[in-house]
Amino acid sequence: MKKLFFATILLMIFASGFSQAQKQEEVCYNPNLVKDTSKKSIKALAIGVIGNDSVKISYHSPGVRGRIIWGGLVPLGEVWVTGAHDATNISIDRPFEVNGKEIPAGKYALFTIPGKSEWTVIINKRWNQHLANEYDEKEDVVRVRVKPKKNNHTERLQYFVDVKNANQGLVAMQWERVRIELPITIK
Repeated sequence: MKKLFFATILLMIFASGFSQAQKQEEVCYNPNLVKDTSKKSIKALAIGVIGNDSVKISYHSPGVRGRIIWGGLVPLGEVWVTGAHDATNISIDRPFEVNGKEIPAGKYALFTIPGKSEWTVIINKRWNQHLANEYDEKEDVVRVRVKPKKNNHTERLQYFVDVKNANQGLVAMQWERVRIELPITIK
């Protein structure tokens, strides 16, 4: 009887911990559709299928909230985590190509260097980083210059995976009135 009692207690403790872990892992697929009452950055995920392979982008989505973003909250000309908190991650289970460079399947950090007329998009080997504090250019896999596009106002930073054709697509980020796009090809 004591064994059954202790087993039940252990099961309840485990279930409670599992439930808490699940709550911490909740993510939002479209942070701009959520009733925005939080001043915190929302944990978000963008998923798309290009060339029969899923492309996953995990990030924290900050809000504009009336702030000056470009050249204010986000300095121009400096490496930015392109989200909030931890480095934005991109995961692709098959080799892929960016700007003519083949990249092995895996999980990577996605950084940018915003500029007024040109941005640099960076894919970095060390996906598990806090902000850009631990960023090291020596760990860059590829750097690509892109032109930012004007966009309708997007309150919360959001990523997209857009399909162009069978094996090609775009990884895009929108925030405030800016959109950047990074073409990728799945091998």
